[in-house]
Amino acid sequence: MAAVVHLRGWSRTIIRPSLSLSHFSTPHQCLRTSSLFPFRGCNFRPSAGLKLPEPERTRAGKNRKLKRRVVDGELRRDVVRFPLPEFNEILQKFGRLEEEAVDTLVLLKEKLRVAVLVSKAAFQFIHGIASTPNEYTIPVEVKDAGFGICAEELGSIVEGHDIKKLKGHGGVEGIASKLCTSCTDGINATQDSVKARQVVYGLNKFTESPPRGFWLFVWEALQDMTLIILGVCAIVSLLVGVASEGWPTGAHDGLGIVASILLVVFVTATSDYRQSLQFKDLDKEKKKISVHVTRNGYRQKLSIYDLLPGDLVHLSIGDQVPADGLFVSGFSLLINESSLTGESEPVAITADYPFLLSGTKVQDGSCKMLVTTVGMRTQWGKLMATLSEGGDDETPLQVKLNGVATIIGKIGLFFAVLTFAVLTQSLFSHKWQEGTQLFWTGEDALKLLEYFAVAVTIVVVAVPEGLPLAVTLSLAFAMKKMMNDKALVRHLAACETMGSATCICSDKTGTLTTNHMTVVKSCICGNIKEVSNPKEADSIRSNISDSVLKVLLQSIFNNTGGDVVRDKSGRVEILGTPTETALLEFGLSLGGDFQLMRQECKLLKVEPFNSAKKRMAVVLQLPDGSLRAHCKGASEIILDACDKYMDSTGNIIPLDEASFNHLKDIIERFAGEALRTLCLAYLELEDDFSQTSQIPSRGYTLLGIVGIKDPVRPGVKESVEICRSAGITVRMVTGDNITTAKAIARECGILTDGGIAIEGPQFREKKPEEMKELIPKIQVMARSSPLDKHTLVTNLRSIFDEVVAVTGDGTNDAPALHEADIGLAMGIAGTEVAKESADVIILDDNFSTIVTVAKWGRSVYINIQKFVQFQLTVNVVALGVNFTSACLTGNAPLTAVQLLWVNMIMDTLGALALATEPPNDELMKRSPVGRKGNFISNVMWRNIIGQAVYQFFVIWYLQAHGKEVFQLDGPDAELVLNTLIFNSFVFCQVFNEINSREMEKINVLEGVLENYVFVGVISCTVIFQIIIVEYLGTFASTTPLTLFQWIVCILFGFLGMPVGAAIKLIHV
Repeated sequence: MAAVVHLRGWSRTIIRPSLSLSHFSTPHQCLRTSSLFPFRGCNFRPSAGLKLPEPERTRAGKNRKLKRRVVDGELRRDVVRFPLPEFNEILQKFGRLEEEAVDTLVLLKEKLRVAVLVSKAAFQFIHGIASTPNEYTIPVEVKDAGFGICAEELGSIVEGHDIKKLKGHGGVEGIASKLCTSCTDGINATQDSVKARQVVYGLNKFTESPPRGFWLFVWEALQDMTLIILGVCAIVSLLVGVASEGWPTGAHDGLGIVASILLVVFVTATSDYRQSLQFKDLDKEKKKISVHVTRNGYRQKLSIYDLLPGDLVHLSIGDQVPADGLFVSGFSLLINESSLTGESEPVAITADYPFLLSGTKVQDGSCKMLVTTVGMRTQWGKLMATLSEGGDDETPLQVKLNGVATIIGKIGLFFAVLTFAVLTQSLFSHKWQEGTQLFWTGEDALKLLEYFAVAVTIVVVAVPEGLPLAVTLSLAFAMKKMMNDKALVRHLAACETMGSATCICSDKTGTLTTNHMTVVKSCICGNIKEVSNPKEADSIRSNISDSVLKVLLQSIFNNTGGDVVRDKSGRVEILGTPTETALLEFGLSLGGDFQLMRQECKLLKVEPFNSAKKRMAVVLQLPDGSLRAHCKGASEIILDACDKYMDSTGNIIPLDEASFNHLKDIIERFAGEALRTLCLAYLELEDDFSQTSQIPSRGYTLLGIVGIKDPVRPGVKESVEICRSAGITVRMVTGDNITTAKAIARECGILTDGGIAIEGPQFREKKPEEMKELIPKIQVMARSSPLDKHTLVTNLRSIFDEVVAVTGDGTNDAPALHEADIGLAMGIAGTEVAKESADVIILDDNFSTIVTVAKWGRSVYINIQKFVQFQLTVNVVALGVNFTSACLTGNAPLTAVQLLWVNMIMDTLGALALATEPPNDELMKRSPVGRKGNFISNVMWRNIIGQAVYQFFVIWYLQAHGKEVFQLDGPDAELVLNTLIFNSFVFCQVFNEINSREMEKINVLEGVLENYVFVGVISCTVIFQIIIVEYLGTFASTTPLTLFQWIVCILFGFLGMPVGAAIKLIHV
């Protein structure tokens, strides 16, 4: 054991007996242990005469325990502690060991030297730093296809971040060569070569779980406990009935229940199956992502599913990396790998660490990536393979309605038990009076079974399983229709939440405006010119010197995130954001050559545009070796960074206060014309600037100001007016100049006389008390940062209880999109990060589509309210009629089969009819429900109670006076009366369904013929009712009725409509 001594706060390992180099099986052990030796790694073997005292007891317990201790990073399990008095004795004994130690020291040093060398070699072997060359054997099939590397080897390099292997293959250039591609032109894609690559390397698609078949939905529908109990009742009924009455007479009741159960199951399964297909289609739409790829020598847009190893993909802020690959070139690239690793800290990707993984996102910078691995071979693909596909979570409304269904179900169960008890007691009383209580026949058993079936069916009717179904149906229907209206719903809950929205915070560019930008005005070197045709561009050129024009074009073509390419036909195509496109088009109109300008200068550093800095900057190395920084961005910010400006002859003039104010006035004048203004500036840098240095933020020379026209979208003003009449406040939140923002806001009808327009920097300086007073009046926020937008949304939700919808397109908008009740991402201008954070993607980037989403949201909410009103009415009446009838007469007028049919009408068919009503313009004339609105409103309770009372009256009137009114007598009188009650009850539901189309309006027939689903459901219900009564009496316990009886039943149902209209006149 080793002894550790403690003296004045320090400890030292004194001895470790019986330990020599021969005890170590590996060099690792030798190295680890040598760090514990007290005499420079010497292993000391004491003489046999040395005896150590017993160690003192530790606090851990009564037994002597060895305490663990870390010495030089090594966990020592055999360390003991000695009392201080005995320590001196130990030191004396060790004095005698000194000579022995000197003799062994030289020998042990040599042995340790050898051990260290062995250990070093072992480490080199383990970590793959051996100097032997990398040997890789190309598989035959890969070689035959003409490639020099297989998919597995590529996967191991990128996924394993294996720098050594990458160097062994010649670096990124070597990999590109082996993939038969170019780092400038991409792959040469012919039909045959594409197929060859797909065979060798696979497709960029993930294996999806096979769709669930129809019969699986049937099986799931059969799992309903109440249906299982009814099925057992049906089997027992069949056995007892056939045994007592013979076949087929005794089988009618049992077969009727079986047929009803199967009908319920198949209708439910068909509905669920169709929804699953709809959601699968919508899921495919979500995954449609395009990326910019260089292939066949030109840049083009391709679906991520068409990517091949060897493709060159262009990535920028907010993009999702579509496959595994290697960094070819780029600037300031930061990758968020949290989706794979869970680490929130971004990873810097450079030529020294070039590994890009599928599924990660570009947080900053831009790059060109060589695709190496696709599909299921990527790390993301392997991760997806381990996950089972999950559906959408339940929406808040579904959760709320499930709670309502549970409560109603419990009430139904209570009444079912009471009904069964009353009916059973009635049977026992009857037999007691007859004196046959000890003699039970098969008929008695069938009666008991029928009572039990009725009780179970009351539970089936009472449990409103149609509530969640109605929500799902309505949401699925709305999602499908919204896709046609250019809105892709990513989360089901967004449909219903949007119906409660009280505020929309909208971007300006691309949402309220067309996003088709052109430079229409410029101020270059102090000369203000219109720029709407080529002649005016010539005029600008003629008014400035060649040196100024060269610097201007250098700024436009190098300080850009866009690109000028040629398509297959040789036509020039400008790629990039609308702002970049407008500037590049302006540069080309001035006679500039994009490719020539790019080749003349070397790009050393890029700071991409982001919402926080509101500028983009680059550093160029000019042909003469000097360095120059170019900067562009928000006019006021760039102007503040300038202390000089260039005149038309190229002279640099100090920017005095008068000149500064003059330029500021020009910016205000441009902005007052609703133009988006940008400033261009440059700065000559010292030679000591390095790529790690920050690009300076001050000392620039102003080149010019450009005014970019982005017209307001047609129909936006009308949409804003619709929102106002619907009680929805529209606020514009933009990064633009406040003058531009106010001009556009007035044009859109957002900024009114009582409204406030404020800049982001001013807003964020306000105190909480000031914000509380200010926020309700804010209609425009200009020069806002993502944090300002987030703060505004947070305050609107928390302080003012608003239900807030927010639009966003950039990566930095993700926090606000997350914070909002409904996040709306732009489908065209939006980044993948923004889309992933959003609930709804506006596919055409149009504000009018947002209003359509709000209209559909309200439609979903109100449709579900209509259905709930209808279903609760049926529930109350069915429960009440059967229970009270059982208590008073000892019989249930509605049998199990009849109740199952009523359940079908009110659940599946009712949901289908009422939950699929399309929206109308009247919806946008109501006030929003808001956050605290009750789902079951007073209006609904009024309608439910009114209709329930009327239907109770009809059923009770028939029960009490039906035989007299219809002059029924004879053995079938009871059966005919029960059929009349059943028929009247069903027609009451049919007309109540029509009544439920409008909760407040008296005219319920408006537009009814335009809703084919509703008309189809009502028609099918009536046709099936006729068939059940006239032809399926044996199974449904009904008998054919006369024409007069049919007319009276329909009349009873129809009278529910004027009753409903009268009820709606009662104000609540």
